[in-house]
Amino acid sequence: MPSDLASAPAPFRFDNSFVRTLDGLCVAWPPAQVPSPQLLFFNDALAVELGLDASALDSAAGASIFAGNTLPAGAAPVAQAYAGHQFGGFSPQLGDGRAVLLGEIVDPRGRRFDIALKGSGRTPFSRGGDGKAAVGPMLRELIIGEAMHALGIPTTRALAVAGTGEVVLREHKLRGAVLTRVAASHLRVGTFQYVAARGDNELLRALADYTIDRHDPALAADPDRYLQLLAAVANRQAALIAQWMNVGFIHGVMNTDNMTLSGETIDYGPCAFLEAYDPATVFSSIDHQGRYAYGNQPQIGLWNLTRLAECLLPLIDPDLDRAVQRATDLLNGWPEQYRSALLRGQRARLGLRQPEHPDADRDEADTALAADWLSLLHTHRIDYTLAWRSLADAATGNLAALNSLFADTDAPGAWLARWRNRCATDVPEAGGDAAHARAQAMRRASPRVIPRNHQVEAALRAASDDGDIAPLRRLIDAVRRPWDDDPALQPWTVPAPPEVTAAYQTFCGT
Repeated sequence: MPSDLASAPAPFRFDNSFVRTLDGLCVAWPPAQVPSPQLLFFNDALAVELGLDASALDSAAGASIFAGNTLPAGAAPVAQAYAGHQFGGFSPQLGDGRAVLLGEIVDPRGRRFDIALKGSGRTPFSRGGDGKAAVGPMLRELIIGEAMHALGIPTTRALAVAGTGEVVLREHKLRGAVLTRVAASHLRVGTFQYVAARGDNELLRALADYTIDRHDPALAADPDRYLQLLAAVANRQAALIAQWMNVGFIHGVMNTDNMTLSGETIDYGPCAFLEAYDPATVFSSIDHQGRYAYGNQPQIGLWNLTRLAECLLPLIDPDLDRAVQRATDLLNGWPEQYRSALLRGQRARLGLRQPEHPDADRDEADTALAADWLSLLHTHRIDYTLAWRSLADAATGNLAALNSLFADTDAPGAWLARWRNRCATDVPEAGGDAAHARAQAMRRASPRVIPRNHQVEAALRAASDDGDIAPLRRLIDAVRRPWDDDPALQPWTVPAPPEVTAAYQTFCGT
């Protein structure tokens, strides 16, 4: 470690279990020194949640920590090793090419989190890259992470973004930055693939046991714990991807190294939100075949889980054929698991009650009702977010907002009649206005504000090109209030013109 790497007091109270337990999966590596640390954004709300001293970190000293120049006492910076399928092709060694894990902290509620720097310089896993990051992509990760958190979707979050005073060379010269990421862990499907590719069953077992201890401790004494670990991860991913689909989120790069065992959304690169509903929507500049299109996300989730299952086979059962059969049986149930999670969210957005008891006929009918609504939106190129929000108004008989979305105001009429008939079959709550209560419940399930792509780009341009963070702060304030009917939020609900969305592309930032 360089001797000029300054040391600071222990604001994070690190407890580095990953390094202690799995030193075969990381390389000790310090963050690079930068010329001019500057704190561009500090997430004081997250700092308070984590039990950190926000006032001490929102400072020049904090900027030095978040840029990588000052190493907090107790940190044990490492670059983590992992493999991964990238767009379907397997790379047996990827790893943190521009990131270091500083360590782990335990928050006041007893939850363990990783604290990692992203954009902190070259590591042994950089594969020829410069290990740096630019202001725009790091602020994009901040914006989308805060939006997802406000939407109730499991996600990594940014504690800070620090400017470095460096120039990063991409297609153009860009201002450099480092993001401090907070995650339940950075354990990925690709972490298991790295070990499995090397045939090290002893390390594989240690990794699986560590994952169970960290994310599913109730399984520790289960003799079938490795199959149950697969089941737990599958369950979390079914719920997560259903939430993505229900808010119109497109991850953009669902490689196996970007799927966490914790069930958090991670690595916000070429991500975006739908505007006009179309399952084939792809914004990523590198996804030429549409592998990670919006509508493909569920099957890619299952594909990635299958890669995890392959890694776990030696632990699931010593008889390989039996292990394959058991894992296959479990994953064969995943599509239905995902559909159930999706339908729960769709019912909430449609204002329908979840049956108290299993009801296959009701599930089939409600699934068809939701599918036909989406087909209507697709046919008429209707904005996904506004359509769901306007449907809540329609629950009280106010069709003005919904009609304004359709060139042909008669187009949704037949579907609306079916929906009203279905709503009428739900027994109303005792007392009160049932229609009003339904509309309110629907508004709590359908956001009014999402990070609109053109607004994200405008905020990033102002920060990257002009050093103006004010538009970014206004956007973050808005996306942190996704459900509010505050008239002041109206500017953040306006879709981009269709011609802008048609030409819109997102980029990885590497």
